[in-house]
Amino acid sequence: MIFDIEERKLYIGDFRADYISFGKGTKSLVMIHGLNTRGIRGSGRMLAYMYRIFAKEYRVHIFDRREDVPKGITVREFASDIAAGMEALSIANADVFGVSQGGMIAQYLAIDRPELVNKLVLAVTLSKNNDTVVSVVRHWVETVERGDMSRLIADMANKMYSEKYLKRYRMLLPLLSVLQKPKDKRRFISLAESCLTCKAYEELDKIKCPVLVIGGGKDRVVGAEAA
Repeated sequence: MIFDIEERKLYIGDFRADYISFGKGTKSLVMIHGLNTRGIRGSGRMLAYMYRIFAKEYRVHIFDRREDVPKGITVREFASDIAAGMEALSIANADVFGVSQGGMIAQYLAIDRPELVNKLVLAVTLSKNNDTVVSVVRHWVETVERGDMSRLIADMANKMYSEKYLKRYRMLLPLLSVLQKPKDKRRFISLAESCLTCKAYEELDKIKCPVLVIGGGKDRVVGAEAA
């Protein structure tokens, strides 16, 4: 299949961000990924293959977080970045999929810019903080501050994937620790801490488009009750 992959950088106002687009469809799908240690640059072919099921029906767009992530930035501000990216690429009335931190961002996108969102899928995410996510984020931040990248990647994998999946791929974790080591510790910490700024719960009534919420019964990052 020909994916018609485009990998470029957006320059909007005072920030820069990578994005990937692929697919031959006439509809728009915006995918907002979760907390990422390395970003999406150079991942176009892999992502197009992983999500090839959407390539016929949609033109798929995946936006990375801004390159310069200041301390104290919020997920609502990341939603504003996504909106600016969509406008720059003339994307409107898109179906939007957000997972984990991306789900937090997607909620604010639908709240603040409803004209950009046609349908919304929120996976393993939350609309307000709970003890589980606070504990997880603080542990990840402390681990990075100590410089223990191997432990960070192992802990992220253990919390994000099922036992069945980990059993199959556990031998690859040492390699993953090298490949997924954060390039910029400060950036990762700011990204992680931004997860604790999601307070969309009181504004969920402002989301008027159809929404599908997907939760994990054994979710160890945001907790099953978050869904």
